[in-house]
Amino acid sequence: MAEALSSFRICDFTGQLAGAGATKWLKSFGAEVIRIEDPVREGRWDILRGAPPFVDERRGINLGGAFNSHNAGKYGITLNLRTATAKRILEQLVEVSDVVSENFAKGVMERWGFGYERLKAIKPDIVYVSNCGFGHTGPYSDFKTWGPIVQAVSGLTFTSGLPGREPAGWGYSYMDHTGAYFMAMAILLALVHRQRTGEGQWVDLACTESALSLHGPAILDWTVNGRPTRREGQPHANRSQWPPMAPHGIYPSDGDDEWVAIACRDEADWEGFAAVVGDAWCADTLFRNLDSRLASQDALDGHVGAWTVERSKFHVEELLREAGVPVSAVMKPEERIDLDASTADFGLWPTVKHAEMGAVRVDGQPVHFSETDWRITRGGPCLGEHNEEVMTRLLGFGAEDVARLEEEGVL
Repeated sequence: MAEALSSFRICDFTGQLAGAGATKWLKSFGAEVIRIEDPVREGRWDILRGAPPFVDERRGINLGGAFNSHNAGKYGITLNLRTATAKRILEQLVEVSDVVSENFAKGVMERWGFGYERLKAIKPDIVYVSNCGFGHTGPYSDFKTWGPIVQAVSGLTFTSGLPGREPAGWGYSYMDHTGAYFMAMAILLALVHRQRTGEGQWVDLACTESALSLHGPAILDWTVNGRPTRREGQPHANRSQWPPMAPHGIYPSDGDDEWVAIACRDEADWEGFAAVVGDAWCADTLFRNLDSRLASQDALDGHVGAWTVERSKFHVEELLREAGVPVSAVMKPEERIDLDASTADFGLWPTVKHAEMGAVRVDGQPVHFSETDWRITRGGPCLGEHNEEVMTRLLGFGAEDVARLEEEGVL
């Protein structure tokens, strides 16, 4: 199968999630991604390298599961950019690349002598894409961020929480992952522009502004109606206000921390639900129509939860699905990854071959193209794993040159 991005090469300094996740998208659709790491600090530009989870009892700089997943299929080389020789090698690599990508804090590339003006001097049509918390302009541009900080500053954290309680946050680095999607789009858009005009450019991506762009309805409600996101009378997060539905929520089921999602969109769904339940409370005047159910959601949710908790989530799912009521068991990781047939058929977690870990599953891509589908077969690179391959194939070095440069601490 053809690879959509096979004509592009990316000189990649990205790490963690917000950057590495972006270039993983491009690699999985055929781009050649050459990941640059620091040999002196054992690749610790990326704190995920060598960090858990692990596949077994082994530990080491090349055995981090998250790093492997976010960098699957990429080439990995090391360059000690404290040396003039390594900087000259990087110049050569930029000359044969289409994109330079990074998600360092503002100013790191400039301090190394490889800001956009220098990159453009090396290769006039280079696409340079940087992704940092606040971008490279404005009063906050010197601040350093992380996914949860981005979420707090942008207001996303404030939107998550129960009424009368402190903001709950999002539980993980949501904007690191989502920032990667914005970065992948930015790289592709800049490459389309270059194909049309021959012109490279610097794409300055601010992850916090990306997060702010997700607030459209909330910002509109504030600017037009003066209504804050969290206010008295707002429903719990799992209830539906627009469009109004009841019952609509996550309910306990039999077992420890087991749950099931139920949504009645209209009267037909409610009648189907009530027929399955068959309890006297379903005929209570409190629940006779949508308006009354919305006004009595606390009581309604109590009844629904009392019914679901006596049954397994999969049994509830089966009963309500047969009645045409929207329902789903709330899946745990093992159930979704190992036991759900739809996930297996979609190929969302392919098995790759890693040089040290062996065969291991990684995150795939949640999309399939009929003609140029993604493919991930190789694991993330061990530190400096492809020094010889990249240097000899692309830059004209001999194997003995690479060995000497490694011995001298350049690679």
